[in-house]
Amino acid sequence: MSTAQHSPLDAVHRQLGAKMVPFGGWEMPLSYPIGTIEEHLSCRNDSVVFDVSHLGTVRVEGAGAFQRLQLAFTNDLSKVAAGRAQYTHLLDQTDASVLDDIIVWWVDDEVFDVMPNASNTDGVRGAIGGVETTHDRAILAVQGPRAKERLATVFPDAAAVGRFRVSTLNWEGTTCVVAGTGYTGEAGVEIAVPNAAATDLWATITSAGVTPAGLGARDTLRLEAGLPLHGHELGAGITSLQAGLGWVVAWSKPEFRGRTALDAERTAGIRRQLMGIATDGRRPPRADCPVLVGDQAVGMTTSGNFSPVLGHGIALAFMPPHTEIGTEVAIDVRGSALAGRVVATPFVAKH
Repeated sequence: MSTAQHSPLDAVHRQLGAKMVPFGGWEMPLSYPIGTIEEHLSCRNDSVVFDVSHLGTVRVEGAGAFQRLQLAFTNDLSKVAAGRAQYTHLLDQTDASVLDDIIVWWVDDEVFDVMPNASNTDGVRGAIGGVETTHDRAILAVQGPRAKERLATVFPDAAAVGRFRVSTLNWEGTTCVVAGTGYTGEAGVEIAVPNAAATDLWATITSAGVTPAGLGARDTLRLEAGLPLHGHELGAGITSLQAGLGWVVAWSKPEFRGRTALDAERTAGIRRQLMGIATDGRRPPRADCPVLVGDQAVGMTTSGNFSPVLGHGIALAFMPPHTEIGTEVAIDVRGSALAGRVVATPFVAKH
């Protein structure tokens, strides 16, 4: 077995009493002593900081960088410019499965930081080239309705970075790349900071009243926001169209990986569609549970959990594409039916 990788902030998390778990080949904090629900509510009501250093970074630069990414990814970089970020997909050439969903930080004219999911970094780098810089930096995600207010007291330039903007900034003599991105449905930024300064920046941010939060809260937050998780709502056999993410596909581009297969699906029509389900009571639905309408199994959950904000269970599921909002369903959780109904997403509206 390969040895788990560790964040530059590993010692900090352990000192804080974090519960450490394996995730995508890394050992990362699941939660801190206050617990996942309190961390979740801190993000919805105030501010939190996540260590997301497990995410990959592949730097692609030089005269051909723009065109390489244009040919590889579904979205159209010409819609944005240097100093902006863009969400995009890398597709399988044969069946248009989403090999990874990615944020591209366009750092400078011919400099791009491509941000894959942790376990997919090697595959993405194989498709686009570039140099992996994952192990040179930590990434701190500061999120929540008061995130920028609190960050402004200790790193005002970072707090000023707008939604899906990217800036190269100086903090205490250290060069950081800051993007107005996140995975919670809340306002905030993600800060790539060199390893040597990561512990000091974490301490400075938390000293401003920002609560440490782990991957457990990050998952429940993204679920409330209706955001996909690779390996659940995206992955082998799942296309951008099935996941309800057709907006990330730039059909105006003459070419991108997997275009022919995805175009064929668009013409034929999708056979399933990702939808939201709200369940009754506090018992949480889970992933990979059959969804029934009447006595007939018609779909399958991809993620499920208790929503701390709503006070009941929520799930994402692949369903027949013409299923109407309000349809009464039951989720078969280990042989026990959990009643619910199809609802619009996001489950919790973004601030």
